[in-house]
Amino acid sequence: MPSGQILLADDDAAIRTVLNQALSRAGYEVRSTSNAATLWRWVAQGEGDLIITDVVMPDENAFDLLPRIKKLRPDLPVIVMSAQNTFMTAIKASERGAYEYLPKPFDLKELVAVVGRALSRPRAMSNAPPTGDQEEIPLVGRSQAMQDIYRSLARLMPTDLTVMITGESGTGKELVAKALHDYGKRRQGPFVAVNMAAIPRELIESDLFGHEKGAFTGATARNTGRFEQAEGGTLFLDEIGDMPMEAQTRLLRVLQQGEYTTVGGRIPIKTNVRIVAATNKDLRILIQQGLFREDLFFRLNVVPLRLPPLRERVEDIPDLARHFFALVEKEGLSRKQLDADAMDRMKRYRWPGNVRELENLVRRLAALYPQDVISGAIIDSELDSQPIAMPMSTSRGEGIDPSEGLSDAVERHLVDYFSGFKDNLPPPGLYHRILREIEGPLIGAALAATRGNQIRAAELLGVNRNTLRKKVRDLELQVVRTSR
Repeated sequence: MPSGQILLADDDAAIRTVLNQALSRAGYEVRSTSNAATLWRWVAQGEGDLIITDVVMPDENAFDLLPRIKKLRPDLPVIVMSAQNTFMTAIKASERGAYEYLPKPFDLKELVAVVGRALSRPRAMSNAPPTGDQEEIPLVGRSQAMQDIYRSLARLMPTDLTVMITGESGTGKELVAKALHDYGKRRQGPFVAVNMAAIPRELIESDLFGHEKGAFTGATARNTGRFEQAEGGTLFLDEIGDMPMEAQTRLLRVLQQGEYTTVGGRIPIKTNVRIVAATNKDLRILIQQGLFREDLFFRLNVVPLRLPPLRERVEDIPDLARHFFALVEKEGLSRKQLDADAMDRMKRYRWPGNVRELENLVRRLAALYPQDVISGAIIDSELDSQPIAMPMSTSRGEGIDPSEGLSDAVERHLVDYFSGFKDNLPPPGLYHRILREIEGPLIGAALAATRGNQIRAAELLGVNRNTLRKKVRDLELQVVRTSR
């Protein structure tokens, strides 16, 4: 049976009652208070084996109290609760030495489990100095998905572990990597970002590791690489799935031995950088296709972080929109608000471009419209209205009648779509919305059929090769070239 005395501080009597009952049933002795002064007195008297405290209390903020607690009783674990569920709350909790941060509302079973872990295996947290309050919050969102990200980042801040960030384009992978650096132990060092997809393949090794004078045609002087530029800090390798095999072999050596050689050089150079990688591709598929080294994948994938697409956290859209409107207002544009209809339409949109697309929309609204309040009709016109949600099956042929032609299937779906509007009609722009919904899967299927060969795919579709390339870029389609 668990045992131990828990000091509970929260100014909400209902929360104190619920937690008191749950913890008492679990076998713990609980002393509860509504203020920080009493909590501090108990701590100073040597009472309690663990603290559970809300952040905001009537007489003192728990973040101000935490450093005094850790100085007086460094081994006393503190669990912080907060309804202010932001990235900065999680970071402050970690910086002040909290054992765990739990956003409200939380699951009581999870709380009891955290208490059990804290009492059975107390651990010291990072004693890194706080970075101070900052007006610009690097990550925004109160959804459960983002709370999980915040808590993972808070645990990673005091470490040098290699992190692999996955997620669709526009989800904020570089923003997360920058947060890991800015609030981590290497914050005093440089943050260097390099996009593998933006560098010609033949120049990637030189860009990453540098080159010596005369190493190749045009190398008229020694050039420092990104590893040297990031020394003592963080190197962010974006779109790691586009790294050629030769560069992958060099990177693997860096991760294994902590050293590298420049292109054309012979003397190994020791390096001290934290690697954060990111990709919007499935690296396991690339491994099966022989395009990515499996041993490198395991070296990079020490701590995987998946960023959810915006459509999986639509409850964050109001906070994100307010955040971006505040940013553009600081840039000199007028303040805007979204009415209820506009917000509802934004929540029903699929957001193929994710948070980046939302930010671009906010900037257009602030710059192009004189209205202080943005209506649903404006949102429809800017987003070309809501894309029609075409049902996608997870396996070939699922839910499809083989005898039914494509036009018959589309007609059947559109009849169902129109019936959902009852006495009203869908918003204007239906023709272009349908084309947008079908264009992506059509091009994707053509590329898959031609094994990623864009010349053959363009011929198959009957479009110009440059047109196809532009479509692939605009639709953010992944192209993987394989051989038969």
